[in-house]
Amino acid sequence: MSKIKVSVIVPVYNVEAYLEKCLDSLANQTLKEIEIIVVNDGSPDNSQKIIDKFEKKYPTIKGYTKTNGGLSSARNYGISLSTGEYIAFVDGDDYVNADMYEKMYQKAKTNDYDVVVCDLKYIYDDREVDAFSNINNDLLTKEEVKTCFLNIYPSVWNKIYKKELIKDNNILFKKGVWFEDVEFTYRLLPYINSIGVVKEKFYNYVQRDGAITRTFDERMYHYIDNLNGVVEFYKNNNFYNEYEKELEYIYVRYLYATFIKGVSKYKDDEKFEKAVKEAIKNVNLYFPKYRKNKYFYKSIKGLYLVLFNYKLAKIVRKKVNKNEKEC
Repeated sequence: MSKIKVSVIVPVYNVEAYLEKCLDSLANQTLKEIEIIVVNDGSPDNSQKIIDKFEKKYPTIKGYTKTNGGLSSARNYGISLSTGEYIAFVDGDDYVNADMYEKMYQKAKTNDYDVVVCDLKYIYDDREVDAFSNINNDLLTKEEVKTCFLNIYPSVWNKIYKKELIKDNNILFKKGVWFEDVEFTYRLLPYINSIGVVKEKFYNYVQRDGAITRTFDERMYHYIDNLNGVVEFYKNNNFYNEYEKELEYIYVRYLYATFIKGVSKYKDDEKFEKAVKEAIKNVNLYFPKYRKNKYFYKSIKGLYLVLFNYKLAKIVRKKVNKNEKEC
């Protein structure tokens, strides 16, 4: 067989209703030098039967089983097995366009890009919504890559990565947490020298009941733990001085915007108030002078972050819950 160009890692857990469509979209990729590493993470449903069926039919699909360890554990296991020049990730309840990896690999080879990104679609039962990588142009230098810190779409599944980028720098997924993509992305970014962009919506992100992004509980606090860990990572690896202003912006943005929006789903007023206080406490601990950062004065969202307080958080909560009722 020819040298593998892209290894696609698919973690599987309780997705039997979606898995066939996912694997079918991968088995029929126009890129032929591809391997599909399907990791059954101790799934108790009938997913393994589906994996076995596809593995028998398609030589590009390789099935593996392991004891349950969570999404990050399954992805890390897949990375250890990969043989491709580039690595990609697909969740078992999503699916991709047939030419996704051929076009992304072609783009990667035009300039030996470390990473290539594409756009995506959110797939609901009754509609599709376009979403974007937030990178509009190829980034050819580390200084240009630095500019994407502020608003990069942090998922891993709309990207392909040079395998050596991940393995040589030992950047794996943090186990046992939610929002592991955000944590992984910001630890990897300082090592990235170039990013290529394909402005096509290749990835189909299925919005299903019970998915992490539509369920809200105490694990929302993983946002805070993860970001604190990212800051410490930058300090321990001598990246902090170079990226301090960018880190400061994304830290405050995630805690005062994304985290607050998530905990707004708490019906308990005391839990919501506690979460807001925890966010403010951590911002004051890590970045007490963030309002001096010029990045916060370049957008409406930035001004919201500068003005943030408990009263503003309550307004956000009211708006979030109103929108939920209208959906």
